[in-house]
Amino acid sequence: MAKEWILNLATNRWGLNKKHKVGPVSAWIREAKPRTVEEWEKSYYEHLSRMLKERGVEMTPQAYLASLGERLYVKVTEVVRAEIDEVTLEACIAYIHNLVIDRTFEGYRREIETIYGQLSEYVESFGLAIKPASDELDRRYNVDFIIEVGKHLIGIQIKPVTYRQMPQLHQWRTWMEATHRTFTERFGGRVFIVFSAREGRRKVIVNTEVVEAIREEIQRLQRESQSSHP
Repeated sequence: MAKEWILNLATNRWGLNKKHKVGPVSAWIREAKPRTVEEWEKSYYEHLSRMLKERGVEMTPQAYLASLGERLYVKVTEVVRAEIDEVTLEACIAYIHNLVIDRTFEGYRREIETIYGQLSEYVESFGLAIKPASDELDRRYNVDFIIEVGKHLIGIQIKPVTYRQMPQLHQWRTWMEATHRTFTERFGGRVFIVFSAREGRRKVIVNTEVVEAIREEIQRLQRESQSSHP
């Protein structure tokens, strides 16, 4: 068989596996519940035949799928091949340079422009780092990020400011506060909720007072760590 990654790339690029081309196959197979591939093939052709008739396409399901395969062949052997022939050594060298220099820098700047990036710069001024919470901490304590201060952890949860307008705000706060209290009891540090909003292409912290509260908590835990290690 031809290199499958080439066929996969071309199929995805030209959308030959989309619903409007081959139908909602995931829904159809769940509806059919076939026990064998033969049962699924028969059921699929029935569904596809109805779809083609609704669209006024006068082709059998088998011929229609063959036409998609023929289109894929043309795209790979004509379009992709022509594009490959245009590739030069200079273009490959420039691409690698752009990938590791320009695109990496752009990604770094986008990260800095996020709430996480802004908090990272602030936390680093204390010689600490803000890290993504593990899946377990996220599920159990509803925290997105953590700051390690000695043996203690501070939790950070980021929410869009629209959460403040949600109808179930009181229920949400009650549930969230309970998990955050448990976090504090286990790890010693508080959990802070940072509300964010978008200004143009950049996200900003809405409740800016939380930054000062985080600073005070870091300093409190640092003092505790120092006092426990005379």
